[in-house]
Amino acid sequence: MSETKFVQWQVKEGAGILTFKRPPINVINIELLHELASTLEAAAKEKTLRVLVLRSEGKMFSAGVDVADHTADKVNEMISLFDRVCTWLLDFPTPTLAAVQGHALGGGCELALCCDLIVAVENANFGQPEIRLAVVAPIAALRMPALIGYRRAAELLFTGDNVNAAEAASLGLINRAVPADQFESTVNQLVNKLTALSAPALQMCKRAVRLGADCWNLKHLPAMEKLYLTDLMLTEDANEGIASFMEKRAAVWKHK
Repeated sequence: MSETKFVQWQVKEGAGILTFKRPPINVINIELLHELASTLEAAAKEKTLRVLVLRSEGKMFSAGVDVADHTADKVNEMISLFDRVCTWLLDFPTPTLAAVQGHALGGGCELALCCDLIVAVENANFGQPEIRLAVVAPIAALRMPALIGYRRAAELLFTGDNVNAAEAASLGLINRAVPADQFESTVNQLVNKLTALSAPALQMCKRAVRLGADCWNLKHLPAMEKLYLTDLMLTEDANEGIASFMEKRAAVWKHK
């Protein structure tokens, strides 16, 4: 087992368990993103892994990326790091499973969406509230339409509304929503099914599934970064949204 300030990594019988530890709500800051990126890069070299399990400690899976890291002096580093982590998850050689024990919001939801499989407790909410701060959710904008269809994805991204795990499962956003007392056993059952299989066969199967699914295509990620950093973050409203959140006041939109 290895452990940094915010990330723990351990391998148990073919399952790699990556836990981020910034309880109670696991806000993702730049330091945590650095640790996640380096841990994922090292974990991808584990040749006998059959599954990577992404989970967290605390009452929420993650409340998202730290708003303080969206400010003009930090946003370039934050977006670059976050995209790097999401790319590592999407391109991870073995199947990945997000075990969502509490709400997954903003960047926390996006990290889960970058995994192949998602199991969540039934009272967990999923959502992208970024629009309420006059910013957007780049990874979700690339992932959601292919996963649940354009119109439902557009509604969630345009409004910032949450869906509970049961609705998320019905939409195809996640695999399973289970009662809290069945969560660990459900995760373990799925992990056990995968660890009983051949590592190279699972890797080839993942590659085959990706060939059939455009939702894995990240060719638009550079354009998305440009939209966020050189278009969105130059607007007065985006900076007002971030400032109003940090100052705990109502935003005053200038619509420019």
